[in-house]
Amino acid sequence: MKRTTQGHAFPLTIVGAELFLIGLALFGLARLDWWKALELGILEGVTEFLPISSTAHLLIATNLLNFEVTEKGTFEIFIQLGAVIAVAGFYARALLAQARALPVRSETRHFWLGILMAFLPAAVTGVLLHSWIKAVLFSPPVIAVALILGGIVFLVVEHLPERPSTVHTVQGISLRQALGIGLAQTLAIIPGVSRSGASIIGGMLAGLDRQTATAFSFYLAIPTLGAATIYELLTSLSSLTPGDMGLLLLGMVVSLVVAWLSIDWLLRYVATNSFVAFGIYRIGAGIVILALIAWGKL
Repeated sequence: MKRTTQGHAFPLTIVGAELFLIGLALFGLARLDWWKALELGILEGVTEFLPISSTAHLLIATNLLNFEVTEKGTFEIFIQLGAVIAVAGFYARALLAQARALPVRSETRHFWLGILMAFLPAAVTGVLLHSWIKAVLFSPPVIAVALILGGIVFLVVEHLPERPSTVHTVQGISLRQALGIGLAQTLAIIPGVSRSGASIIGGMLAGLDRQTATAFSFYLAIPTLGAATIYELLTSLSSLTPGDMGLLLLGMVVSLVVAWLSIDWLLRYVATNSFVAFGIYRIGAGIVILALIAWGKL
């Protein structure tokens, strides 16, 4: 595994943003629902592609901001559609080329079969356990523990003896490796685990180099987040009001714009930097959440 460690300052900017958001919430400076939706859209656009769990950050932020305009978890899941559109736009040229090559190139068919294999475990688990996940796992204590344990896993994995990677292109990923990545991604049904973190670490442990694991994770985000968003919208549509839909669309559009502007350098950052800084950040964030729970703020 290639472990570069430059750029540790970037996670510190996330810490600063989180502290600013917490300050707004605790001192009551963000009261308008549209302003809260805008803030949360920015948070989603920045955190979706980082291995720190955007869902966990959104759930904690909506709790702190007392933003409960929709059924619990619906807003946090729906606005991920903006990030999905950003990924699809970022890879648009490659996706169109692959669509043209699909009937004639076996390696392209193999790649998309691998994406399907990786997508299915999370899809099946999400459908079967949808209500239980939202009722039991979408809670601050679970999020805090998942962030801390995930951070410890990052630190352990990054300090394992370095092994040579065997796969250096997304087309070279075997179906067995793709299934393993999909099973790792399934852990992300727990807010705080991180879909991108689980799939990238799963890919690296399966023999992919960091860049290939990151690229595969970004491609995998398209069906995974897209399906989750559509399913969440369909299952909660009857409980949404026109005002709710306006806030959902605002958050989604803002997350799309932020993700679109940041996806290129976020992809390069995650693909070329160690997860040590993210591990430390996750542990710190989990401890802060536990402190807020003890303080009675969550």
